[in-house]
Amino acid sequence: MTDTRSLSAQELTRYSRHIILPGVGVPGQQRLREARVAVIGAGGLGSPVILYLAAAGVGTIGVVDDDVVDVSNLQRQVLHSSSRTGMLKTESAKIAVHELNPHVEVIAHSVRLSPENALSILAEYDIVVDGTDNYEARYLVSDACVLLRKPLVWGSVFQFEGQVSVWWAGRGPCYRCAFPEPPAPGLVPSCAEGGVFGAMCASVGAAQVAEALKLVLGIGQPALGRLLVYDALGSRWRTLTLLADPQCPACGHAPTITDLDATRTVCGVASRDTLIAEVTPEDLAAILADRPESVRLIDVRGPQERAIVSVPGDENIPLQQFEDGSALRLLSARDDLILYCRSGIRSESAARLIPDGHVNSVKHLAGGILEWIRQVSPGLPTY
Repeated sequence: MTDTRSLSAQELTRYSRHIILPGVGVPGQQRLREARVAVIGAGGLGSPVILYLAAAGVGTIGVVDDDVVDVSNLQRQVLHSSSRTGMLKTESAKIAVHELNPHVEVIAHSVRLSPENALSILAEYDIVVDGTDNYEARYLVSDACVLLRKPLVWGSVFQFEGQVSVWWAGRGPCYRCAFPEPPAPGLVPSCAEGGVFGAMCASVGAAQVAEALKLVLGIGQPALGRLLVYDALGSRWRTLTLLADPQCPACGHAPTITDLDATRTVCGVASRDTLIAEVTPEDLAAILADRPESVRLIDVRGPQERAIVSVPGDENIPLQQFEDGSALRLLSARDDLILYCRSGIRSESAARLIPDGHVNSVKHLAGGILEWIRQVSPGLPTY
């Protein structure tokens, strides 16, 4: 007779659909209850990951995030709710998980993961699930997992495409093996700049949870050495084979990354050989109020972002036109330009693409339209 004493009657009922599965059973459900999984980010991917880990009965879930819930999150971050806007995402996660499954403990790490704290935080967990949305964090999480010899379940979403893989040094490639170098700053837009199909987060997050649960249970074939690519518009998954790189600086035969200091510069800032002058939101507001004819205010974002919010009196020349050179035909040597985008990265990139002497002067809005909203027009929508 199967020994079920370690699972209560309530747990047996709650997890019965798992328990009757071949390869899971009571022992597997016990392993899930004893498992400790860290989730980095409680946003678009972290939301379904945390909920499904909790629903599956993973006993301890560590949530690492220093952000607060914003109304713009709710299109895809189903862990949170309108009533919890302004709350730390880690605290919101604790509330949501407790309502879903009171048998699960959530440990809130309300900090930004950094080279100083990554090893100490992640050392307490068996598996790490990456739900971050920027390259600096991805390399940091991967390097930390390599140093700790822990499996990393990784996911990424952008617009209508998602990717999933399992990185585990010694058993397969790490993130650096597949992506040795990050793209140049500003080259790849963030989800906030390029958008994300909300349901993509559910698809990719659920696939990440499946990988994590397989690792805990020791069943199936984890996506080690494979990159799963989901095309939502084409309704198909593709699988790409990945190999460990023997020259990888993190997990290769002679690794040079022996601590996390190297991660600090993995996504180094754009070259500062040519300094681009900045204008503050307050100064721009004064210029537009007193002498708007003295400058050309140019938004380098695309039309979809402009449909959400823009600065009155501007004109639109997307960054792509600066990159292909066509924007130069629209500028003259008499122009005093102020460029802006969402956060300041793309506007600075666009300014660097204007040859010396092609315009009279060029500046960009520090902090982009988000800083403009915060300091000048707080009633405008953000994204």
